[in-house]
Amino acid sequence: MLRLAIFLSCLGGQLLADVVVATRTIRPQQVITDMDVRVQPGTRPGAHSDLIGVLGKEARVAIYPGRAVMRDAVTAPALVDRNQLVELVFAKGPLHIITEGRALGRGGTGDRIRVMNLSSRAVLFGTIVSNGTVDVTP
Repeated sequence: MLRLAIFLSCLGGQLLADVVVATRTIRPQQVITDMDVRVQPGTRPGAHSDLIGVLGKEARVAIYPGRAVMRDAVTAPALVDRNQLVELVFAKGPLHIITEGRALGRGGTGDRIRVMNLSSRAVLFGTIVSNGTVDVTP
């Protein structure tokens, strides 16, 4: 009995841990739903342990059935795709300029991407805002 207690204390609670695993192949850029993943007992360093951190996120790489969903394998879903037409917003003081542009990269809220102003053909950097516009204010 003493040996069992020592063994369990050495595990440090790992017996009660859970890991999120894929139930089917999840392709890159696919938004993860509850049909794609499940929680199973086990441990894996760097893997998600609850569904909250995975559901609604987008896969960065392919995740195969039975494999643990690692933390760096998912990210916030992209709002802007490459070559998508976007609204460019420049706002400084009382000056507000809004024009149309083309995204030269892909990203989600807060990501910095390159965009091309369709009027001047100038290439700028901007930050994606939660409504899908790109803020090009320096």
